[in-house]
Amino acid sequence: PTSIFAIMSGLANKENALNLSQGFPDFKSDFHLIKLVNKAMLDGYNQYAPMPGVYGLREAISEKFKKLYQAKYNPETEITITAGGTQAIFTAITAAVKKEDEVIIFKPAYDCYEPTVELAGGKPIAVQLDPESFKINWEEVKSLINSKTRMMIINSPHNPSGKVLSKEDMQQLENILKNTNILLISDEVYEHIIFDNQSHESACLYPGLKERTFIIASFGKTFHNTGWKMGYCAAPAYLTTEFRKVHQFNVFSVHHPTQIALATYITNEQNYLNLGDFYQQKRDFFLNLMKESRFKFIPSNGTYFQLLNFSNITDENDFDFAKRLTIENKIATIPISVFNEQNLDTKVLRVCFAKTEETLKKAAEILCKI
Repeated sequence: PTSIFAIMSGLANKENALNLSQGFPDFKSDFHLIKLVNKAMLDGYNQYAPMPGVYGLREAISEKFKKLYQAKYNPETEITITAGGTQAIFTAITAAVKKEDEVIIFKPAYDCYEPTVELAGGKPIAVQLDPESFKINWEEVKSLINSKTRMMIINSPHNPSGKVLSKEDMQQLENILKNTNILLISDEVYEHIIFDNQSHESACLYPGLKERTFIIASFGKTFHNTGWKMGYCAAPAYLTTEFRKVHQFNVFSVHHPTQIALATYITNEQNYLNLGDFYQQKRDFFLNLMKESRFKFIPSNGTYFQLLNFSNITDENDFDFAKRLTIENKIATIPISVFNEQNLDTKVLRVCFAKTEETLKKAAEILCKI
């Protein structure tokens, strides 16, 4: 079906509603980065980039992995620049999954995972996370693994819940996958947006995971420019070889001047290491305003999303309530049931707080009146 993001953003536009649904910032990206892209255009980088991506950018990403995670990725054979995180996920799944393969997906899940598995002929196997804690039941995961299990997809920090997988979670996953041929997609597009002194447990920190994992990352999420659609995939050479077979006939290469600009921009660690503090201030600002509302919430651990439980307000299902909020109250949100197994309705909405303080004030004012 049509993505819930397209549905709710379309409704927000039609109703002229404040849009907290789709995950995009409403403030400007760094003007220095924009100038670097402009300079690359003026310098003539306007034709096709190399299929795997500009080497200088891949090299800078490799250095970033070394500094942050002490992990080695060969920029020539193990890093590919993609048209955003979603294209990277699509390419990894279609490169590895064939007819009747089973892929374990944790729900609520970002809505591109399941359709892509089905498109590849595979069978999604859902593990519903605990509706309140969003913790993974690893015993249930073990019980679902069989000879048809081809892949597992994890996402941390997690969209839509904002939960972060712990070191213990990753160790359990590493043990479960040991002595299997199961591949892993680790969707880490929010890796730098983590709060309250927690750390990001990248799959590349665990040797038993790194050797089987496609790590997916996003420049758009990190640098406040989702419309540029820039991301990358890091994976062992044997997986990258297969990944690029699909990538070359899917997009071939992505926006050349932006790659040139990013190759310079990401060498300054401060352009991404302060992101957690930046967004935590926004989270805290918004939740402080929401204290007087009838919504219940637990502060998000990461991402720029916050869940709001509306069970004190209405018995409506979340999709109907989200539509009514958009039409009557002029504020757009995302209903969580669309991400759950069998559309499990837990009376929860997701809002995006990657917004200016002015926008967050307006949003809280509307929500506190409901």
